[in-house]
Amino acid sequence: MAKHIVVIPGDGIGKEVTDGAVEVLKKADDIYHMDLSYEWKDAGGTAYDKYGVPLPEDTVDACRKADAILFGAVGGDQWDHLEPALRPEKAILGLRKSLGLYVNLRPVKIADSMIEYSPLKPEIAKGTDIMIVRELVGGIYFGKRCESEIVDGAEQAWDVEKYSVPEVERITRFAMEAAKKRHGHVTSVDKSNVLASSRLWRRTVIKVQEEEYPDIRLDHMYVDNCAQQFAIHPSFFDVVVTSNMFGDILSDEAAVLSGSVGMLPSASIGEETSLYEPIHGSAPDIAGKGIANPIATVLSAAMMLRYSLNEDKAAEAIEKAVNETLEDGFRTGDIYRDGMKKVNGEGMTEAIIDHLK
Repeated sequence: MAKHIVVIPGDGIGKEVTDGAVEVLKKADDIYHMDLSYEWKDAGGTAYDKYGVPLPEDTVDACRKADAILFGAVGGDQWDHLEPALRPEKAILGLRKSLGLYVNLRPVKIADSMIEYSPLKPEIAKGTDIMIVRELVGGIYFGKRCESEIVDGAEQAWDVEKYSVPEVERITRFAMEAAKKRHGHVTSVDKSNVLASSRLWRRTVIKVQEEEYPDIRLDHMYVDNCAQQFAIHPSFFDVVVTSNMFGDILSDEAAVLSGSVGMLPSASIGEETSLYEPIHGSAPDIAGKGIANPIATVLSAAMMLRYSLNEDKAAEAIEKAVNETLEDGFRTGDIYRDGMKKVNGEGMTEAIIDHLK
């Protein structure tokens, strides 16, 4: 049965890295006969220039019908003057909301061949393999807000953090199921010593674990302690589940552990369809130079095969090909060291395809 993928290159290096990922997918399709089809759509600043909006309804409609979405990156200095509702970043927020993408997955794994790139000491970095499960459509980013109001003669602004029990139950179950396929350990991160929403979060997580997943080991951390433990004991973690804002911050911190944001994929999972994208930005300063590292997008495509298209063998083959390419010393400029085989983005893509079996 055919599986349809909508590809949204976006802005900056988005086209370069999604083109590379699609080439790898096509090679995997030749080997594993997945019957993949593709459709390209616009979003971000590129869409604004064409249509006057960062997220055309035509793009949203196509995404709703797709089996999965491969996304590049959005943003650039040339659109910084736009009002907030028209900025390129609204495209990804709009897709999350329109498609009900309620969980963001950020895997952070440091391969032995990449330990020297981590800012951590090798003995600390070794064994790092974290899956961050971030709630994506609730919390302070989607709560009520006031940009400006005058109270007692002083201007103030405010944002509301709010979670419901069903929202926390849903994300907790996803994290527990992820842990069942990994090492059976979930760390729930909150700030329940201060925030009422975090106290509801914690007691809901505990209830779900006790009633539905008694075999999963559960512990809790305050967000500030978790941020510290990522830096001094990252191998402690297996699955980390947390709220929208805390997950946003922690996943960016964890991304640094690998040594290059050009290496890390992500997935935004919904009940109908899901979106896969590299965690890096649009990097307008290197766009069009052909030097962008495609690995994060290639690994995002592998996640897409696993989580949306049920093609585990092809996903494993792509991940293995990436690891073997790195073990053989191929490096784009962002991760190059003396003595390695320096390649541009196209060269890295070709090397991964050559290793794909």
